[in-house]
Amino acid sequence: MGSGSLVAAQASRARGANHRWKVLGVGFAANASFSAAFSGIPTTAVFLRSGYHIGNSGLGLVLGMLGLGIALSELPWGLLTDRWGDRKVLLLGLGATAVALAGMALFVVPGGAHVPGLTMLAPSLLLVGLLGGSVNGSSGRAVMAWFRDGERGLAMSIRQTAVPAGGGVGALMLPALAAHFGFASVYGVSALLCAVTAAFAWYWLHEPSVHEHSDSRPGVAGAVVSDAVSTSSATMISPLRDARVWRVALGIGTLCMPQIAVVTFGTVFLHDFTHVGVLLISATMAALQAGAAIARVWSGGWTDRRGNRRAYMRACCLITAGLFAVLALATVVAGAHFAASTAALTVLILLGGVSASAWHGVAFTELATLAGTRRAGTALAMGNTFAFSTLFLTPLVIPLLLSVGSWPLVWALASACALIALPVFPRAVVAGARAATSAQVRCEP
Repeated sequence: MGSGSLVAAQASRARGANHRWKVLGVGFAANASFSAAFSGIPTTAVFLRSGYHIGNSGLGLVLGMLGLGIALSELPWGLLTDRWGDRKVLLLGLGATAVALAGMALFVVPGGAHVPGLTMLAPSLLLVGLLGGSVNGSSGRAVMAWFRDGERGLAMSIRQTAVPAGGGVGALMLPALAAHFGFASVYGVSALLCAVTAAFAWYWLHEPSVHEHSDSRPGVAGAVVSDAVSTSSATMISPLRDARVWRVALGIGTLCMPQIAVVTFGTVFLHDFTHVGVLLISATMAALQAGAAIARVWSGGWTDRRGNRRAYMRACCLITAGLFAVLALATVVAGAHFAASTAALTVLILLGGVSASAWHGVAFTELATLAGTRRAGTALAMGNTFAFSTLFLTPLVIPLLLSVGSWPLVWALASACALIALPVFPRAVVAGARAATSAQVRCEP
């Protein structure tokens, strides 16, 4: 081996030992920066209504455009990620998203007599969603490539934690920016976050080498194998033809409804029904996102140790259904003018939102594990397609429910969706079958 090859090999080994944490950091930052936009912009809902002169139906439409754009683009971006690699797709997507948001800051903001209509605002948010859909699958595939089973649940949960973390940052910043500086600052700051993250991705995000794929770190070879172990056969077929992948993806989409109901219309509920101020609304939504982030990290490590991802996902269905059922009942009996009722409803919104968000990292780890690392981009895209289809549909459905019923009907439907997700998620593999599959994986070349 020549001296140049020796130096390259030594550099590869050094990068393989520590570089995975930088890759995880890039994945976290990418999701957080885009989440600050797609989760943060809905927290400005009250200002969107007044600034753009739209009602609840128009509000639901424009907020749904973000989700529709992501849902439509996730699968094409995922397939492209498996073909091109994580780096190219993430750089292209983050850069284009930053440009789209900057364009909105320049041309799609209300000011003086000029108020952009729905025909400008809705397509603009749709474009942001179409471009931002690249972030989810590409960053997830990068994390799966650099981490091994037994630590992927924690790594993916940390990455997924970026969604509520970025949403929390957006919930703290964007309503205040909208109130004091207008929507040019909302879109401009969001564009800046995506551009900065793209620079980090350019510097740190690389495909692992062959040596780094065959990681020999102590303890990795004996890592805990999940309920759904990725076998060699799983990597030989497309996730699009795998019934287990479809079940997890469908379950993700269904269980997202309660979470998205809180993220998109939770601020409207607190403002219109409980009559709390902007400061408390922002604090509540930020606390919700922080709680969701903590729950995701904890659940990833806990399920890694116990190998019980499927059981955990099903338990979250039951807990979420119960909390939203209590919220629906409490909304029926509450008097919004009583401080005690306001506090109770705020706490229930907080707890329900955390429970409805805690399972994301575990579920997406399950998806990627079923598909195998080389096809993880496609599998993660399938899950995100259903998740963001729900993000599109939920803001459209809620105004209809409010027009024919009331807030208790909204929260009751959220509870029902959590229950529907329970039988959709695959059941846990029995211990004997899991051990046999684990032995098979260890024996594979």
